[in-house]
Amino acid sequence: MNDRTITHGAPLISDWIEIDQPFVDRFADAILDHQFIHVDPVRAKAEGPYGGTIAHGFLSLSLLTHFTHSALPLPPPGVVEINYGFEKVRFLAPVAVGARVRGRFTLLSEEPRGAGKLRRLGVEVEIEGNEKPAMIAEWLVLVIEGEN
Repeated sequence: MNDRTITHGAPLISDWIEIDQPFVDRFADAILDHQFIHVDPVRAKAEGPYGGTIAHGFLSLSLLTHFTHSALPLPPPGVVEINYGFEKVRFLAPVAVGARVRGRFTLLSEEPRGAGKLRRLGVEVEIEGNEKPAMIAEWLVLVIEGEN
């Protein structure tokens, strides 16, 4: 359990994780995308535009849920948070295998929606040592209170 609170406009930042080749390979297997720039270090170095293998853009997006565990407050008992969707997703910089990344979350808005509320988060996946983030988006999360 963490003691963080989410406040409009105040960013919350996750812990760093390293993106290694076995992790990228497992993701490639899961999504059936085995393009050489992701899974073949020798060929990616020789023929690719990045000097080596890179993570899939969708891997950066998929890590957002993991990043919430160390950045965002846990929902109280009886409350569930459900993915509602994304807007303005952009992949801005490649994540080289061996790089470390983390999530940055900023509450943009909350509005009533049905039995709960719709939360809009500004999200970034940052690359250690790189000014440009790997990915940016607005993440829509439906927050629903269960019956007690």
